[in-house]
Amino acid sequence: MPAVLDCQMLLNQLREITGIQDPSCLHNALKAANGDLTEAVTILTEEQVKEPVQDAVAAEPSNGEGSAAGKGLRTDVIDLAPDNKDDLQAVIALSLMESPKVQTVERDANGSVNMAHETNAAENKNRSKRKRCEVWGENPNQNNWRRVDDWPVGLKNIGNTCWFSAVIQSLFQLPEFRRLVLGYTLPQSVLENCRSRNEKRNIAFMQELQCLFALMLGTHRRFVDPTAALELLREAFRTAEEQQQDVSEFTHKLLDWLEDAFQLAVNVNSPGDKSENPMVQLFYGTFLTEGIHEGKTFSKIEAFGQYPLQVNGYRDLTECLEGAMVEGEIDEKATTQSVKYGQERWFTKLPPVLTFELSRFEFNQSLGQPEKIHTKLEFPQIIYMDRYLYSSKEAIQKKREEIRLLKEQIAVLQEKLERYMQYGSGPTRFPLPDMLQYVLEFVTAKLPADGPSTQESPVAPSEPQAEPRVLDGPLLQNSALKMEDAEKPEDAASAPADTPPQPEPVSKPVHSSASLTKVPERPAPHVATEEEMSLVRTCLQRWRSEIEQDIQDLKDSIARISQSIEKMYCDPLLRQVPYRLHAVLVHEGQANAGHYWAYIYDQPRKSWLKYNDISVTESSWEELERDSFGGLKNASAYCLMYIKDKMPRYVADDDAGAGQFQKEVEDLPPELKHYIQEDNWRLEQEVEEWEGEQSCKIPQIEPSSASESQDFFSESGPDQPSACEPDLHSLSSQHAMMAKEQTAQAIANTADAYEKNGVEVALCKAFREEYSRLYLLAKETPTPQSDPRLQHVLVYFLQNNAPKQVVERTLLEQFADKNLSYDERSISIMKVAQAKLKEIGPDDVDMEEYKKWHEDYSLFRKVSVYLLTGLELYQNRKYQEALTYLVYAYQSNTTLLRKGPNRGADESLIALYRRKCLLKLNDVAAALFISSDEAHVADGVSILNELIIPCMHLIINNDISQDDLDAIEIMRNRWCSYLGQEDMDATLQMKLGELLPRLLDCSAEVIVLKEPPKIRPNSPYDLCSRFAAVMESIHEASTVTVK
Repeated sequence: MPAVLDCQMLLNQLREITGIQDPSCLHNALKAANGDLTEAVTILTEEQVKEPVQDAVAAEPSNGEGSAAGKGLRTDVIDLAPDNKDDLQAVIALSLMESPKVQTVERDANGSVNMAHETNAAENKNRSKRKRCEVWGENPNQNNWRRVDDWPVGLKNIGNTCWFSAVIQSLFQLPEFRRLVLGYTLPQSVLENCRSRNEKRNIAFMQELQCLFALMLGTHRRFVDPTAALELLREAFRTAEEQQQDVSEFTHKLLDWLEDAFQLAVNVNSPGDKSENPMVQLFYGTFLTEGIHEGKTFSKIEAFGQYPLQVNGYRDLTECLEGAMVEGEIDEKATTQSVKYGQERWFTKLPPVLTFELSRFEFNQSLGQPEKIHTKLEFPQIIYMDRYLYSSKEAIQKKREEIRLLKEQIAVLQEKLERYMQYGSGPTRFPLPDMLQYVLEFVTAKLPADGPSTQESPVAPSEPQAEPRVLDGPLLQNSALKMEDAEKPEDAASAPADTPPQPEPVSKPVHSSASLTKVPERPAPHVATEEEMSLVRTCLQRWRSEIEQDIQDLKDSIARISQSIEKMYCDPLLRQVPYRLHAVLVHEGQANAGHYWAYIYDQPRKSWLKYNDISVTESSWEELERDSFGGLKNASAYCLMYIKDKMPRYVADDDAGAGQFQKEVEDLPPELKHYIQEDNWRLEQEVEEWEGEQSCKIPQIEPSSASESQDFFSESGPDQPSACEPDLHSLSSQHAMMAKEQTAQAIANTADAYEKNGVEVALCKAFREEYSRLYLLAKETPTPQSDPRLQHVLVYFLQNNAPKQVVERTLLEQFADKNLSYDERSISIMKVAQAKLKEIGPDDVDMEEYKKWHEDYSLFRKVSVYLLTGLELYQNRKYQEALTYLVYAYQSNTTLLRKGPNRGADESLIALYRRKCLLKLNDVAAALFISSDEAHVADGVSILNELIIPCMHLIINNDISQDDLDAIEIMRNRWCSYLGQEDMDATLQMKLGELLPRLLDCSAEVIVLKEPPKIRPNSPYDLCSRFAAVMESIHEASTVTVK
């Protein structure tokens, strides 16, 4: 049975990746690929490219054709012959089928291709929700099937269901919601009297949700399958008029069903009373709307669940709420002849779980389709709702009036400031202090006595040293990436100022007439007495000082008033109703396609966790900010879930540790406990079957050091490469993936070039500018708190003089990364870069050398992570854990430094803290040994045998420094001093006699120190910030040199 399920799972994934619906076609491809998903995708996409005549593909409109909404799409067959230059965009559209993570064509049930970019409503509703980094398959290694302790489990994505995972995980992590679902029961009489189809469906959904929640509590699996509950929920959207619009509809539907299901139980005792419904009590509140409409005042109370907020035009959540609470203007003093429209909303009852639905989509009338709003919106971890409550109405209205008056004052001051900063009567205006300074410079300038001017002219900023002409090499001649051929003159004019200059022909100055030599090099007064000059100079200086003081006074006043506005609601009386952020649901992509995941705060662990389908990883507030605030890329929060901070039963207990889930499992009804036991038994059966199948296969070659290094640096979270991807360029691909945010920014900077000159020029421009940026970064002087090599692989390569071909290919691979599927521009550039990579042959780049360079950088990152981890542990006095990391950091670093001084980290720093840590740990072991407590003695001997002695062996058997030799002698003398002590127990003397030979003679045996647990850094930025924090910390402390 598991084999059949795995096969079906692969077929489902293959169908979603390729868009092909024909089961026989999918089955044949999977069979030909021997079950390899990646190979099957390759087979299918190659067949599609080889037979373009059979499947007409809609081309993206070119720059001159306008949008698809404005003109008809081309439906003619594309000729893929090499001489066809005009269909570049169409070829790119076709080539997008090669990537399993970007779908630009859709197929009907017979496998024929539909137009991917038609903008009719039916197709917009059915667009794929798959994202570039979504997990496609499960790791075949059975060790990754098992849950680790009580770590939260993931939910399997069964095809465009990432939205369900994000919503359900956010609700499941609410203890009160979990308790309600798992405790849901209905009397038998109610079950027997259910006649409505909807009631039966709701009850069935609750039962499936109970089973799902029970597994999420007690399963031994790393992730569970939510298919049964999902299929029921999908039933509501099967009809033509109820197709999916966005995840909000599903969330509303889910909560509606839960409310209806609980209402059946409530009706037993209180028919029709929704106030007793637990779902209503948990998620629903009420607000009062008061206002003036057409001269008449009105007032009404309404209920709300998910409270909608507009994002456009607001900076943060408090501004969004303020905008939603107050619409228009209410002038209570107005007469009936001049009534202004307006209304105010006030919350009269807030639910324990307060959900804000951020509206990030708007309909573009010109394109006839929805668009996503990517603007930045900040939100706090704690929000105080007092200022929006009806009970605070009187105080808040006074404060709003104060704020209105203060803002009017700011507007007046700002207008005055503008008169200084935009001075003049013509179309072009300048800051008045600058104008006075220019006149003062003119007054103080002097004419030369005779002949050519001897005055110093302003010194032009010195240009940075010219970089090597990387793009002129043979590697990119094959790729046709040379700017001379691809870029037009207008792009050259827009090159950034800090780009390392390219060699330019120098033209000689031309003098049209001898009279020009009499003109001074810069303007200066011709006739003026010293008294006149002195008077003018004094006046100008005084006026400039006065004006600068006026400007500063205006700025200070504006800042002071702004600060008063910011502190307006800091009154302790308005901080009595705090809500703490529980979950952030994130969407990445565009309005009609994307991926969903959730960040949820884990109260017992005091940390944020990222729930991304089957993956649940530890995160941070900084990562949440980057992904959720918006403004940087296509990811942003669309839903915020806050919980009332002063109601303990809605919040996980701080003391709820490893046994919390187990206790809840024990409290489950017998049928749910049995359901968990059955599923765990099935897992054991599946593992046994898998192990049996593996034992029958040909033994695999042991992983090399490179693959181990790759495993070390596999990013935790959604961006890790699929387990079925080939290993040939896994490290280089991974290094490209680490730099994806930097690459995305480089692509974003080429928007003008892309629109004006096409994808080839845009890629070339992005390539050159990114190289220039990294080249300058590599030339920066490093500081004790920063190491530019951690920011990017190319900085490491450039600092170590890597071959030009290695540098070029690495940068090109960065732009060819499949994770750059943000929008049409990035996809087009990615595809062109991929095509150019294919053009690079074995004669252009030595792939063995290329691989070794990437292995070296991977090892360098490993050394850095080990070093930082060791230093952090040492500062926290965890000497046992720290020593292993520091020893391994030193050993691996030595390997790198043999190849060059810039290949590794600071050897003296690692050696110093390895030595200090060893001495500290030796003190701990000695104190335990002489304590006479049996357990403590055993711990001391264990530390000596497992850590101290192996470490001493490693140090002595390498090139040992005098400092290390002195430290080892100190440790040996400490243990030798215990010999013959009269007050030492005979048993201890015997143990000491066994230990001393190993301490004194490090050549007697070979001892291996166990490698420490692997640490997976999240991103180059996280590693750099961590490096800066640790280095700043250790440099602030006084360095102790061990002699």
